[in-house]
Amino acid sequence: MALKLAYLLVGGCGGCDMAIVDLSEKLVDALEHLEIVFWAPTVADVKYKDLEAMPDQSIDLGLISGMVRNKENEHLVKVMRQKCKVIVAFGACASLGGIPGMANLHENRELFENAYVKCMSADNPDGVTPQPVSKEGDFELTLPAFLDKVRPIDEIIDVDYYVGGCPPHHDHVARIVEAIVTGNLPPKGSWLTMGKAVCDVCPRNPALKGEKREYVKEVKRMHEGIPDEETCLLQQGYLCLGPITQGDCGALCTKVNIRCAGCGGPIPPTWDFGLRAISAIGAILDNENVVDELLKKYPNLTKMLYRYSLPKALLKK
Repeated sequence: MALKLAYLLVGGCGGCDMAIVDLSEKLVDALEHLEIVFWAPTVADVKYKDLEAMPDQSIDLGLISGMVRNKENEHLVKVMRQKCKVIVAFGACASLGGIPGMANLHENRELFENAYVKCMSADNPDGVTPQPVSKEGDFELTLPAFLDKVRPIDEIIDVDYYVGGCPPHHDHVARIVEAIVTGNLPPKGSWLTMGKAVCDVCPRNPALKGEKREYVKEVKRMHEGIPDEETCLLQQGYLCLGPITQGDCGALCTKVNIRCAGCGGPIPPTWDFGLRAISAIGAILDNENVVDELLKKYPNLTKMLYRYSLPKALLKK
């Protein structure tokens, strides 16, 4: 009997949907074992009321991508939890808050002013910003109310499994689908991951080449020169987060000469990515002058360390 699958995108960009579509022929093979009963709002022509009308616990597996940003997002993830036996937070936004989570460093008023009033392309002399309820002639218009902050979905509902990536790599998605179909799953609350760091699968890693790892003697931003394509980016001074990031992507960024920014999420069981990152980076800086250089070149270190995970940080507490 095929597993009944539901997919919901809430406050995300749709990239995680594409990670599934990118399975190509592997997706066709998987569909022999899966019955897709809901996929909104990007793929299937279904309405939210269709999901609400389904019997409780009638869906075997629910994948949710995107973070919770407004009341509609909040309502829909609760409905998914009610209808699905198993819920997977699919991708960095659902699991950690994602890049939109950096909005938690700002008040909603500031975000709205920047987007709708101060933006160079905005033609809005009256400073109008979206409101939950507004009048247009005789009609009352409604929008989902904006919440006070970005939340990963496990702040709203109980989550069974987590998947990192922005988006998850399609090869890793294939492994996840196979594990789900065969029932070869870890304990509830686990990350669905191969358990290796980006450095463990990166061809630049000095340890994999039998070389000694050196302390970092300078700090560089990615725009400062072109990194050597064979040497570890950390050794060259670029703050690659590969040592503490799940490597389910196969080290794609470092293979094209870009530092890892941490979208895979922290190596389990750690949840606070930034704390683990600053600990790892601090341990390899050569001296205090290098520390000073780091702070000078990254004046807002929070946005670098928590690019994908600020809503899960202990800082908010």
